[in-house]
Amino acid sequence: MLKKPELLAPAGDLNKLKTALAFGADAVYFGLPDFSLRVRINDFNWAKLKSGVKLAHQAGKKAYVTLNIFAHNYHLPKLVKHLKKLKEIGPDALFVSDPGVVATIKEIWPEANLSLSTQANCTNYQSARFWQSQGFKRVILSRELSMAEIAEVVKKTPGLEIETFVHGALCMAYSGRCFLSDLILGRGANLGDCVQPCRWEYEIKPLGHEQSFIIGQEEKGSYLMNSKDLCLIKRLPEIIASGVSALKIEGRAKSAYYIANVIGAYRRAIDLICAEKLSKKELETELEYLYQELATKLNHRGLTEGFMFRNEETMQNERNENYLANWEFSGQIVQVKSHGQGSRVLVQVHNTLKTSLSIEIIEPGYLVKQLELANFIDDKTKEIITEAHGGGGGQRVWLELDFIPANLSVLRCQTK
Repeated sequence: MLKKPELLAPAGDLNKLKTALAFGADAVYFGLPDFSLRVRINDFNWAKLKSGVKLAHQAGKKAYVTLNIFAHNYHLPKLVKHLKKLKEIGPDALFVSDPGVVATIKEIWPEANLSLSTQANCTNYQSARFWQSQGFKRVILSRELSMAEIAEVVKKTPGLEIETFVHGALCMAYSGRCFLSDLILGRGANLGDCVQPCRWEYEIKPLGHEQSFIIGQEEKGSYLMNSKDLCLIKRLPEIIASGVSALKIEGRAKSAYYIANVIGAYRRAIDLICAEKLSKKELETELEYLYQELATKLNHRGLTEGFMFRNEETMQNERNENYLANWEFSGQIVQVKSHGQGSRVLVQVHNTLKTSLSIEIIEPGYLVKQLELANFIDDKTKEIITEAHGGGGGQRVWLELDFIPANLSVLRCQTK
């Protein structure tokens, strides 16, 4: 029987964390801006971090905290205080990449479970064995490995949990070790403050015997070093068969809509694969459907199977080929009340929600239903309306449905 791997979800704030848990994540990872590789678009403070760990544990899931920056001397005194507070809160593991941070953890919280961050660039089984000898329970492999290399690492490191990325943004630098952002704007990627200059437009003009880079940025980003996004949902049977312990989704800066769709789709795929009840053809059909959902209803930079199933021709997005879906995140259900044979639900609107547009609801289990709505009721004014918008904090509207959806389900509208 196939071993079911853990599905890890990113959490940029408490709502995204709750959404990830509701849509089937086995674990969530997050951290405070000071020591996490997400300084911007990171809503966590100490109170919210404590709440996040508690919410995960109440749901019977795990909470991992990121401490994966490459620390400088000035970080270390604050790190000691940080670790003492984390020890009181009790996350299930810490993601770490810096040996100096590891040494400090062993001084302050020697019992802590350690997971090696992908930033540490573990690319072979000897390296994995080394980190295992240092007390690490899990190694998150570098994204630059092939499927065969990953399987060999798993085979030659018994007792060590192996985690690998299966979906999300890729970096043009080796596992994120990039200095462009720091060089251009003084905002270091290795301290969690990357402004993604690899997405900018670069024009090369000869000046005598030298060349200079004229840097510009346009609305949709650009292309010289612009990697496509990773999507391995159709390859999950091979990945799970390799024996990896955990599958990781990237995207702490992404929306709750992204979390719901991606975690929901991968949860459904993992469960179908590990149940081993479908024929090969039936499973391929299901995985193709889920792939098409992610490929056509979410914005992305083009999709690739990355280094794991390497194809250089499909990895790099050198032109403006960013895919803009003709569906957009319209709202999220934040309250559900039974009403007759159905329900009344309160929706926090995020973009445009119109009765004249095709509307779909995505529930946990990646259950997609089309909604036919005549109107909404504005929660504040109690007026009957046919469209609502997300500007200025977003309207809240009540919808009447003929079924009872799960709380935190998301809605999308077809815009074209």
